[in-house]
Parts: sequence; C-alpha cells; structure tokens
Amino acid sequence: EPTVPTPDGYTLVWHDEFEGGSVDAKGWKFENWDKGRVNNELQYYVAGGEFDGVETAFVKDGILNIRAQKYNGSKKFNDKTDINGQVISARMNTREAWKYGYMEARIKLPKGKGTWPAFWMMPTDQSLGWPACGEIDIMEEVGTHANYTSSSIHCKAYNHPNNTQKTKEKFTKGAEDEFHVYALEWTADYMQFYVDGSTSGCL
Repeated sequence: EPTVPTPDGYTLVWHDEFEGGSVDAKGWKFENWDKGRVNNELQYYVAGGEFDGVETAFVKDGILNIRAQKYNGSKKFNDKTDINGQVISARMNTREAWKYGYMEARIKLPKGKGTWPAFWMMPTDQSLGWPACGEIDIMEEVGTHANYTSSSIHCKAYNHPNNTQKTKEKFTKGAEDEFHVYALEWTADYMQFYVDGSTSGCL
C-alpha cells in the first residue's frame, strides 16, 4: 500500500497482488481439516478453496476473498463424512516461509458473531507441538468484539494456558468496513506490530 510507511532497509522477496483470476497454487496451499481440530472451530477447512463447486477462497477484482458458509449438498468430506448443513471455509498458507523480516497484508474483516479472522505465522516444523513450536499472530479479531484487533505471540514461555500470554489490542476504526494494512517487523531482538503504519505494540 503506497500510502502506508514501511521500515527502511528491507528488500521485497515475495508478494501476491491477486491480479489473476484464481488463487496461485504455486504460492499458496490449503489445509484439509475436520471441524474442531483447533479451538473447537465449527467449520471444515476444505482443500483447494472449493468443495463440490462451492468456493471458499477465490480472487475477484484483485481481491482474495475467504468465505465461510453453510454447505448444502451430498458430497462427503474426504469421501467419508456427511457435512450437509455444516460450515465450510478455507485456511491458507504461503508455500514459502521466512524467519525475520517485514510482513504485511491489506485486509477487510468480516462481520458477525462466530467469526475469528486471523493473519498469522505458523512454523513449518510443528513437531514440538503447540505452543512450544511457536505462533505469531499479526492480526486477529473476534467477531463478538468488533473492530478491536490484536497481535500476539505464543511459545513455551508465553502462552495463555500458563497465564503468560503476550497480546496487544487496539480499536481499529472501520476494520470491518474498509481495508487496513496489518504488519509485523520481526528481528532477532523484537517483534513490532503495526496498523496502517502506526505502532500497535512491541512484544
């Protein structure tokens, strides 16, 4: 976003402006998960951004749309589970991964109770299990707390089961009505989070 300032000293190594007509399979991969696998979520995450012709992730007018919706049909999830009347959605990851750098995304959030959008970073190696494997939440919003966006880190030392959670929250006016730029500058010494170029918290 040209109007949003970014830290000096970085070189662009990856980006996706969603200028094509579909999600770039070379740049993105999809989870294929049963509901309830994490956080007791109700939705099934379907592979490829579509299920039985119903799109859960698609590109339109230069914007990536991620949609959660009820599925009404007869196709079985993973050819074994009847999900007629259940919620399906998309959970996407970049195929490339980075340690340290400046990462940002321009996002408009959904509205409504039950939504929990997130722009986050997960490790490619999760063999240690959560939270020891680590997790960086650049932006999250819980639908019951509209327009309040937060940034968090999860690791062995800092996690909510032990009441050592590190989170910064701020009111982001219009987060559900317009696009805002959420960003992270990650170095060996700190994680600095931003909303539209303004500091939202340092962890």
